[in-house]
Amino acid sequence: MSDAYLALEDGRVVEARGRVSGRTRGELVFTTAYTGYEESLTDPSYEEQVLTFSYPLIGNYGVREERFESDRIHPRAAIAREFTEEIVDWLDTEDVPAIDHLDTRELVTSIREEGAMKCGIAVGPDATPEAAKDELAACKGMSEHTNIGAQVSADDPVVYEGGSAATVALIDCGAKGSIVDSLLERDATVHVLPYDATRADVEAVDPDLLFISNGPGDPENFEAAEALVDDYIGDLPVAGICLGQQVVANALGGSTEKMAFGHRGVNQPVRDLDSGRVVMTTQNHGYTVGEPGDQLDVTQVNVNDGTAEGLENEELGVITRQYHPEANPGPHDSLDFFDEVLDLVSTGTAVAASD
Repeated sequence: MSDAYLALEDGRVVEARGRVSGRTRGELVFTTAYTGYEESLTDPSYEEQVLTFSYPLIGNYGVREERFESDRIHPRAAIAREFTEEIVDWLDTEDVPAIDHLDTRELVTSIREEGAMKCGIAVGPDATPEAAKDELAACKGMSEHTNIGAQVSADDPVVYEGGSAATVALIDCGAKGSIVDSLLERDATVHVLPYDATRADVEAVDPDLLFISNGPGDPENFEAAEALVDDYIGDLPVAGICLGQQVVANALGGSTEKMAFGHRGVNQPVRDLDSGRVVMTTQNHGYTVGEPGDQLDVTQVNVNDGTAEGLENEELGVITRQYHPEANPGPHDSLDFFDEVLDLVSTGTAVAASD
């Protein structure tokens, strides 16, 4: 008898080998990345989700803290064809249920065909299918997590002293550490502000740039960040990554929508509409910009499904990306995004437009 059960929204219950005991629930998603499992597991954008790795062996090069994107594991549970002992020890230390020895190919195929779905997991000597079903019954949809920002954001402002190239107000909706690192490497000083920061909080920083980070869940639940974009548009340059792009689009009259199974992996091709250049990107999102509105131009698109990957308004000083230019361990095809962002500061585009 198996000691792990995965109850799916489509009615199936899958048996597996339990690696870390516990009971939990979340939205079942998958990533196609075959490296970067440490970065994926510590990415705040996976909050309230159960992460399935499509690559069959996870943990084969160990666990190193310097690769972490935050200070903890964010998925509620982890699933793989096989986990190594080292990664199981890490998951166990953080009390994150884990299962393996199941057909992850079939699981990924189900998600692709049916979409990301609710699930419940029960792992351990006393685990039963009924326990997993009970977890499934209590599972909420991602858009129902209306206060998810509070689970991943800094509680108080934090300053990372860099240099004089720019002062950045980074609204932390679940920011990856690599975003801060990428700005510091370009001689910027970064003020990380909570997801619900007010205009007064931003004014206290006196920034040259407003930057909306990535994060989990439905962008419509990040009303405070959206309000800041609305407040500062035309007065400050505005940038955004992932959820940040969606928040900016909503603030400027666009709309966002939930995707069937999202983009999660390190091999998503993106085409720049101006140059025709295609770059490979890392992505992790389940929502996307449906309509950009009248104030934003779509500058980059996903080659696979045509969804918006880049938005800009040169006059207002707005530039956003749906993917992660700062991706670790890679690819690094799009790191020049951060140079473009800081160019907005040096040219003073938004300030000039508002004068």
